[in-house]
Amino acid sequence: MIDALFGNANYTAAKKMLDVTVLRQDAIASNLANIETPNYKRMDVSPAFESQLAQAVASQNPQQIANLQPALAVDTTANAGRGDGNTVQLEDEMLKLNQNMVEHSLETRLISNSLMNMRMAITGKS
Repeated sequence: MIDALFGNANYTAAKKMLDVTVLRQDAIASNLANIETPNYKRMDVSPAFESQLAQAVASQNPQQIANLQPALAVDTTANAGRGDGNTVQLEDEMLKLNQNMVEHSLETRLISNSLMNMRMAITGKS
């Protein structure tokens, strides 16, 4: 019974998205740490992951969703606005940091609400 609750495709997708926000946080921290490093290329979660996750969620197969592994890749859309070849822009990183925090908060709330609903179903108390 517990496997059915935790093996739900939506719950698994929310957990996977939480993993992505943690990985993106690492990328942003690395980007900010290397903002003055010549020829450093901005890192982010691989853009292919989003389409892979969308396909897995559409299949409603929790195992397929759980098997996805987000990875970091060089952001090929970032431009070197400076002469040293570095593609990190402080303003963009701060914006992405705030966006990532909002996404993390939302995903944490989704998972917490799922767990609270299970607790209420088991104990009858909220």
